[in-house]
Amino acid sequence: MSEEIPDDGRYRLRLYVAGQTAKSLTAMANLKRFCEEHLAGRYEIEVVDLMKNPQLAAGDQILAIPTLVRRLPAPLKRIIGDLSNTEKVLVGLDIRPEADQP
Repeated sequence: MSEEIPDDGRYRLRLYVAGQTAKSLTAMANLKRFCEEHLAGRYEIEVVDLMKNPQLAAGDQILAIPTLVRRLPAPLKRIIGDLSNTEKVLVGLDIRPEADQP
């Protein structure tokens, strides 16, 4: 029996990295900045270091790092890279900029 997690409007994000590389640190900083700008108060970030927990890569089918996985709201989405392209992240996570919302 799988446990359903209610969709409460929050974004549950998981960032897969491999150690404290420059690309991993950039992705973490970009994700934090992005969430504060576009999802303030509506997000949770979990960082998974595959150097410490390599077995966790299989669960979300991680093939490259860094990879951001949007677990909620459904459907699951993935973005590969350091998250420096804000427009790509907005589209990838299906988030509309504040100015576009009614």
